[in-house]
Amino acid sequence: MQRLHLVFGGELVDPTKSVFRNVDDIQIVGIFPDYDSAYNAWKAEAQRTVDNAHMRYFIAHLHRLREEEQETSSTEELG
Repeated sequence: MQRLHLVFGGELVDPTKSVFRNVDDIQIVGIFPDYDSAYNAWKAEAQRTVDNAHMRYFIAHLHRLREEEQETSSTEELG
Protein backbone atom coordinates (compact mmCIF):
# COMPACT_ATOMS: atom_id res chain seq x y z
CA MET A 1 0.00 0.00 0.00
CA GLN A 2 1.21 3.49 -0.83
CA ARG A 3 1.25 5.91 2.11
CA LEU A 4 1.08 9.44 0.74
CA HIS A 5 1.86 12.46 2.93
CA LEU A 6 1.07 16.13 2.31
CA VAL A 7 3.36 18.85 3.67
CA PHE A 8 1.78 22.29 4.00
CA GLY A 9 2.03 25.38 6.14
CA GLY A 10 1.58 29.06 6.60
CA GLU A 11 1.30 31.88 9.05
CA LEU A 12 -0.78 31.27 12.16
CA VAL A 13 -2.95 33.78 14.02
CA ASP A 14 -1.43 32.62 17.33
CA PRO A 15 1.72 30.47 17.56
CA THR A 16 0.11 28.37 20.33
CA LYS A 17 -2.81 27.35 18.11
CA SER A 18 -3.23 25.81 14.64
CA VAL A 19 -5.44 28.48 13.05
CA PHE A 20 -4.08 29.99 9.84
CA ARG A 21 -4.10 33.77 9.45
CA ASN A 22 -5.21 33.51 5.82
CA VAL A 23 -6.10 30.15 4.28
CA ASP A 24 -5.54 31.62 0.81
CA ASP A 25 -1.85 31.96 1.70
CA ILE A 26 -1.31 28.35 2.80
CA GLN A 27 1.77 26.97 1.07
CA ILE A 28 1.56 23.45 -0.34
CA VAL A 29 5.11 22.13 -0.13
CA GLY A 30 4.23 18.86 -1.83
CA ILE A 31 2.90 15.32 -1.68
CA PHE A 32 5.44 12.66 -0.77
CA PRO A 33 5.39 8.86 -1.14
CA ASP A 34 6.58 8.12 2.39
CA TYR A 35 6.89 9.70 5.81
CA ASP A 36 10.69 10.08 5.69
CA SER A 37 10.66 12.24 2.55
CA ALA A 38 7.71 14.24 3.90
CA TYR A 39 9.58 14.78 7.16
CA ASN A 40 12.67 16.00 5.31
CA ALA A 41 10.57 18.51 3.33
CA TRP A 42 8.77 19.62 6.51
CA LYS A 43 12.08 20.08 8.33
CA ALA A 44 13.58 22.12 5.48
CA GLU A 45 10.60 24.51 5.45
CA ALA A 46 10.51 24.75 9.25
CA GLN A 47 14.22 25.61 9.35
CA ARG A 48 13.85 28.11 6.52
CA THR A 49 11.19 30.03 8.46
CA VAL A 50 12.61 29.57 11.97
CA ASP A 51 12.82 33.36 12.53
CA ASN A 52 9.04 33.76 12.23
CA ALA A 53 7.33 32.25 15.29
CA HIS A 54 3.94 32.41 13.54
CA MET A 55 4.98 30.15 10.64
CA ARG A 56 4.14 26.46 11.01
CA TYR A 57 4.33 23.49 8.71
CA PHE A 58 2.42 20.25 9.08
CA ILE A 59 2.48 16.71 7.70
CA ALA A 60 -0.93 15.28 6.81
CA HIS A 61 -1.27 11.54 6.36
CA LEU A 62 -3.25 11.36 3.11
CA HIS A 63 -3.35 7.57 3.13
CA ARG A 64 -5.60 7.76 6.21
CA LEU A 65 -8.17 9.69 4.18
CA ARG A 66 -8.26 6.92 1.59
CA GLU A 67 -8.84 4.27 4.28
CA GLU A 68 -12.17 5.63 5.49
CA GLU A 69 -13.58 2.18 6.21
CA GLN A 70 -10.79 1.48 8.69
CA GLU A 71 -11.64 2.46 12.26
CA THR A 72 -9.32 4.77 14.14
CA SER A 73 -8.85 5.21 17.84
CA SER A 74 -10.28 8.29 19.52
CA THR A 75 -6.77 9.58 20.26
CA GLU A 76 -5.69 9.16 16.64
CA GLU A 77 -8.53 11.42 15.50
CA LEU A 78 -7.37 14.10 17.95
CA GLY A 79 -3.76 14.04 16.73
